[in-house]
Order: sequence, then structure tokens, then C-alpha cells
Amino acid sequence: MTDAPVLVDKRDDHIAVITLNRPDKLNALNADVRRILRETFDELEQDDEVRAVVIHGTGDKAFVAGADITEFAARSAEEQRKVYAQRRIYETVADFPKPVICAIHGFCIGGGSELALACDIRVADRTARISQAEIRIGLIPGGGGTQRLARLVGRGWASIISLTGDFIEAEEAHRIGYIDILVDEGEHLSRALELAGRMTRWSPVSLRLAKDAIRAAFEMPLEEGLVYEKERFLDAFASEDGREGVSAFMEKRKPDFKGR
Repeated sequence: MTDAPVLVDKRDDHIAVITLNRPDKLNALNADVRRILRETFDELEQDDEVRAVVIHGTGDKAFVAGADITEFAARSAEEQRKVYAQRRIYETVADFPKPVICAIHGFCIGGGSELALACDIRVADRTARISQAEIRIGLIPGGGGTQRLARLVGRGWASIISLTGDFIEAEEAHRIGYIDILVDEGEHLSRALELAGRMTRWSPVSLRLAKDAIRAAFEMPLEEGLVYEKERFLDAFASEDGREGVSAFMEKRKPDFKGR
């Protein structure tokens, strides 16, 4: 395996696999990794052959053990504010129009947890250990570890996780809804790929519109969300893929989706 910090594998089944490849640093997110990830997601967004993304980490210890603290330890408050004014990987992933599945094993800490929270679905094996550990060094989460976390697991558990800095074991994280799918040790990536494959067989147009509508459910009141959903349905209905899907159903054949 190459020593590049981020690896990308575009598979024949329309899935792109992003591998965080800094096992000696527990795949910590330094500036170089975050930049490469942003560029990678931008490239994959424009690649019509890619319909879903799976992201995971190498090594046997961690998905991502947080941000690289050595990078910001010497920054002034103003310098950190300027860094945060730039586009961040968390928003890049959350705004990505195609499904993103996170395959978690081992430590998933701080910025690693926030990267997982920005994904659409979290698959984890039983070695996964989740923590928003920023409180341990006098900080708080700054990449979604209060906002996305609270929307995912509720106010109480978000408070427990963010205010204690304690580790949440895989079974507990699954019970409270942080982990969507829990699998046996070592099966997290294969399960994430299987799930992604069940998505990529369908129209890229409907995948994008459905993801967009689901996101709206967390940003709009119900009445507005229902109107927004209706409009996205009409967009799908007017697409070439929408017409192809209906025709294929009526003709009892497999649809040939083109992403238009």
C-alpha cells in the first residue's frame, strides 16, 4: 500500500472508497489530509461514474483519532478564527450530493467523530469507541460535535458525550442511534460496501434528490419540508431516469439509468 495519506479507489460498481492512510498517527486529520479530502470530494462530485462514497481508516486501532493537536497548539485565537473561516471538511462531506457511508472501527475521536457525523450513514464494528474528547483539553467540539450530534442522538446523550469526554462503546453508540449498523469485528467495510452497492444500482438523480429531501427534514418545519419533498419528487419525475424507471417497470425489464 502506498504511503499517501489519502487513497481513492473507484470501483466498477459506481462506489468510490476513500481510505485514510496514516495508521501510525491513528489517521489523525492534519491540514494536509483535510485539504486532500476536500479536493477528493470535489473531484468525486463531478465524476458521473461515482454514485456513492465509502470512507474508512487503515490500521487496526482507529478510524480517526481526532484532529492533529500539534498543528493548532501554537495558534493564536485570531489565527484559529481565520482557519475556521475557510471551507472545512465537515461541511464538504455534509454538503456532498451523493450518499456517503462511514465505516468505523477502533477509535473515533473528536474531529474523527465529527467527520463520521457529517456522513449520511455510520456502519461500525464492535471495536468502535466514540468520543468527543475536546472537553479534556479545555475546548469544545467545533466541527459538528454538538450540533449534528444533538440532532442524531438527542440533547441528553449529546450532553453526556460532549460534556464528559468519555468513550461510548460500540453497543451503546448503536443503541442511542449514533451508529446505524453494528457488525462483528472486521466486517465494517464489507458491510458498508454492500449497503452502498444497494444504492448505486439506482438512478443517480433520485439518489441525489432523496438525500437532499432527507437533509431538508432536519432544516425545515414539517409543512415546508413536505412542500420541498413534493418539488424534489417532481424533479425526479421530469428526469430522463424517472421516465426510464417507470417505463422499465411497466415493461417488466431492468432499468438503464443514465443519471439525467
